[in-house]
Amino acid sequence: NHSQISRVPVAIKVLDVNDNAPEFASEYEAFLCENGKPGQVIQTVSAMDKDDPKNGHYFLYSLLPEMVNNPNFTIKKNE
Repeated sequence: NHSQISRVPVAIKVLDVNDNAPEFASEYEAFLCENGKPGQVIQTVSAMDKDDPKNGHYFLYSLLPEMVNNPNFTIKKNE
């Protein structure tokens, strides 16, 4: 019945939209030795996010586009 319809504007304020950006778990500083061997692990990094995860956090690490084809550096996911 059209006589029973009304319209009311509603404003919704979202209070929690990733309040905390992901950050490294600690400060990292890597040192490379000139006699390092190919495939040698240089640095292991991890990140954290202070926001409460529903299904756990997942982070994706990648090299800059200009470094993707550089044979001297790779990123390996180790779960």
